[in-house]
Amino acid sequence: MARFTSHRSVLAILLASAASAAPADAAFAQAAPTGAPPAAAATGTEDGEIVVTARRREESLVSVPIAITAISGDALAQSGATDITAIADSVPNVTLEPSRGTNSTLSAFIRGVGQQDPVSGFEQGVGLYLDDVYLNRPQAAVLDIYDVERVEVLRGPQGTLYGRNTIGGAIKYVTKKLDDRPHVSLRGTYGSYDQADGVITASAPVTSDGMLRIGGSFARLTRGGFGTNLTTGQDNYNKSIWAGRGTIELHGDTVFARLTADYTHDDSNARGGHREIPGLVSGNPVLANVFDTQGGLVAPKQDVKAWGTSLFIEAHPSAAVTLRSITAYRKDDSASPIDFDASALVDVDVPAYYRNRQVSQEGQVLYDQGRLHAMAGFYYLHATALTQFDVRLFTSNALLPGLSAYTEANIRTDTLAGFANATYDLTDQFTIEAGGRYTWDKRQAYILRQNYLFGGSTVFGGPGTALGGPSTNFRGEAAYSKFTPRVSLTWKPDSDNTVYASYSQGFKGGGFDPRGVGTNAPAGVSQAEFLGFRPEKVDSYEIGYKTRLLDRHVNLSLAAFRMDYTDVQVPGSVACISGGIATFCGNVSNAGKARMQGFEAEGSAHLGPITLAGSVGYIDAKYLKYLTAVAGVTTDVAQYRKVQNTPAWSGNASATYTLRAAPGTFDLTVGMSFKSKTYQFEIPNPYLDQPAYQLVDASLVWHSHDRRWSLGVFGKNLTDKRYKTSGYIYGVADATNLASGQLAVPFRASLGKEGVATTFWGNPRQVYATASVSF
Repeated sequence: MARFTSHRSVLAILLASAASAAPADAAFAQAAPTGAPPAAAATGTEDGEIVVTARRREESLVSVPIAITAISGDALAQSGATDITAIADSVPNVTLEPSRGTNSTLSAFIRGVGQQDPVSGFEQGVGLYLDDVYLNRPQAAVLDIYDVERVEVLRGPQGTLYGRNTIGGAIKYVTKKLDDRPHVSLRGTYGSYDQADGVITASAPVTSDGMLRIGGSFARLTRGGFGTNLTTGQDNYNKSIWAGRGTIELHGDTVFARLTADYTHDDSNARGGHREIPGLVSGNPVLANVFDTQGGLVAPKQDVKAWGTSLFIEAHPSAAVTLRSITAYRKDDSASPIDFDASALVDVDVPAYYRNRQVSQEGQVLYDQGRLHAMAGFYYLHATALTQFDVRLFTSNALLPGLSAYTEANIRTDTLAGFANATYDLTDQFTIEAGGRYTWDKRQAYILRQNYLFGGSTVFGGPGTALGGPSTNFRGEAAYSKFTPRVSLTWKPDSDNTVYASYSQGFKGGGFDPRGVGTNAPAGVSQAEFLGFRPEKVDSYEIGYKTRLLDRHVNLSLAAFRMDYTDVQVPGSVACISGGIATFCGNVSNAGKARMQGFEAEGSAHLGPITLAGSVGYIDAKYLKYLTAVAGVTTDVAQYRKVQNTPAWSGNASATYTLRAAPGTFDLTVGMSFKSKTYQFEIPNPYLDQPAYQLVDASLVWHSHDRRWSLGVFGKNLTDKRYKTSGYIYGVADATNLASGQLAVPFRASLGKEGVATTFWGNPRQVYATASVSF
């Protein structure tokens, strides 16, 4: 049975397995950074075929005309990772990170397309799916998974079959069905920084014929901090999670139904950033330990609660026809104290609430007979996203020493789509595919910006003493519609080789800037026009080749692509003047045009007791047009801008030695992953951007012959490399070249007395042991 939670630790405990183990038969299903023991086969049939559902039906991985990496459940259990972001170490041209000051909000990019702003009003560029249920918001999206069957990473737009906000790609979590026999498994982990995890999973048939089954999981996940908050004394980068999931399944001759419910409570401390500059007023030096912080904001207490339920029904009225219904409801509430300047000073402190709800319904009809494989369906989503936050600021006015800029953004989304896709085998070797989706997307927004005296808004316990009228008090709506097609041509000379060419299109709806200051709208421009931003679109062209050689002991997957990205949405916030007061303003633009082109290669080779695996990705991502205001004049600054969170090179390599002995099987794995320079935002920044780096992992795992018992020792980031994953910056630009956006030297603050140049860092070296037993 499947289990997931919304935090960084356990998917890692399963995901690095993927990163650590791609069997020879599963080869290009996973080119993992830490190796690939032969036992860790991807989901497959008895003859070794890897089965995926990238096109919403079961197919052999080698036959699917999509750049896809499939990570098996056995691989996930074979190695220890730290969270879902471990996928990015093993899948080319993918970036996944926790979103700055949180543990559980996800920033995701695939092939240069994504989104790292978690505020309501901005949509993801990479779709996340749990058993075909779309997760609409990034909060609580760093999923931890137990008993997963596989994870599929689909690169490139998936607009036809997966719909809205998959313009970069999609990540699918496919969970296992319950056994028809009683089953209990236990897993425990202990390691560096007092990491202590425990997981128990159980399932059993309720009826004698096994038609009705029930199962559940419970997890307790803890770890001490990598550093310390020197102001509050709390652990920094710690972990504390309670999680549970229950499942009821009906296995009939022609009907399968699954009802699931899950709950996660993450009460880890807020992650405090590391100041990259000395205090501009206090003169406090930069801390030596990048995991230490001095942020003084403690209210509200960091807290994330998420739960959901879904009902999946599949019926087979005939051998050729399959009917599916997917109904889901999800809810998450987050409270987060975000200290932007990471200082003890009450300045640029942001207490925040995020409250998200969604209801979705999908219906599918599949037809599979002879040479025709077709699918049609509809999708409906109703979602609300409420974001509330204060920004507590000092001012230069002696009569007004401080204020709190309150923002409330309440966004409602209603989406309705119809889609169809069909493949037809022209011959035994040539297949043509055509499909399309029509999406109608409606956005309704209420946005309030109100300044209060320093005590702040009543939402966060302040007196709510307003300072003048609201700078934004906007209610409005907009509707967007788009048809997104997909076509492909596939040539399969035999069962071990596939060559394909495809065209697909992705679409992400527009919206309204939740941080926008309406009173700053130019004369003659309405608030709706000033706050609004347009949809964005991607046209993608891809060719690929997949092969299995030497009796399927060598596997290789190659893809080359070009993506034309138009009306690119670039959200952000900058220091500004509103009503004569220095504050911050939303700064969202449809930048213009970008072009991404590159290639990806994944492969593995099974050479007796040694398994070699690896992947490499290259992407040439650049803006062709980037329009912004420079000194009040609209200017094309494309030559000065970078595509964020998109290293030009990424990849991994690993080797696994397998020894079969009397006590069982031993797998020794050593691997390395690498990324070239990564820009955190569009404007290059020496404080935030991460130079090229490599990570080295290793593991030794023992399995009993019947695979009921296992014991593993894992080492992650063994060289203890320090690398930045995200950050905040508010600095004055160099007046001699405003178009470049480069910071003035020395650093001068545009917001906050101490200055804001704050970074967050990837995990340090960790060593831990995991033991498991199954009955």
